[in-house]
Amino acid sequence: MRRDVTVAAEVRASRGKNEARRMRVAGKIPAVVYGAFKDPVSIAVDPRAIRKIVHSESGFNTIFDLAIEGSDTTPVMLVDRQVDPVHGRLLHVDFKRIDLAKALKVSIPVHAEGEAKGIKLEGGLLELVTRFVEIECLPDDIPEHFTVDVTELMIGQAKRAKEITLSGSMKLLSPGEAVIAHVVALRVEEEPAAEAAVTPEAGAAPVAGEPEVIKKGKKEEEGAAAEEKGKKPAEEKGKKK
Repeated sequence: MRRDVTVAAEVRASRGKNEARRMRVAGKIPAVVYGAFKDPVSIAVDPRAIRKIVHSESGFNTIFDLAIEGSDTTPVMLVDRQVDPVHGRLLHVDFKRIDLAKALKVSIPVHAEGEAKGIKLEGGLLELVTRFVEIECLPDDIPEHFTVDVTELMIGQAKRAKEITLSGSMKLLSPGEAVIAHVVALRVEEEPAAEAAVTPEAGAAPVAGEPEVIKKGKKEEEGAAAEEKGKKPAEEKGKKK
């Protein structure tokens, strides 16, 4: 999106880590601008101005003017940046010159609007599946975002990329069937049924105890047999006498 914003820039006479360090101490950061069949130029810019653009509604899709000292003002876009991973400070940025007469490929955020009927009437859940779509259009036609109305969606229904309203030179590049948002039924997890407690019948021996009973009975039988063997010789001796 084209904005009436101008960022001042100074041409860098030298490069290197030491020069970049001195520049940051002075409140500037190194940058480079290239594109539009012109030579790249090393410059220095105020990081505060860049942060405002990055955090604006149009973000990286913002087209603004870059006024380079001793040169013409040119429309540019921010295409890359380096950030300190610890402190989050901007360390370096890249700008691309923009030809306002040529179409660009850009990624545009998609917002959902309204409360789906499938939520209120059927207890469903709205899911945002695709948050960005890619389009091609002239620089002046780049929108901040797209909005899709999800009010009429019931469970099982969806809004797709082909239903997004385009205007001017906009051309959809993302697949038309790509789902932007849909309403789904809530998954209810069934609680596992409590296992019924098994109560043994009166007089019935527990299954786990059966092996012991069998062993015990066997030992008793073996003992009885031994006693019988011991008695028989004694009885025979008595009869002989």
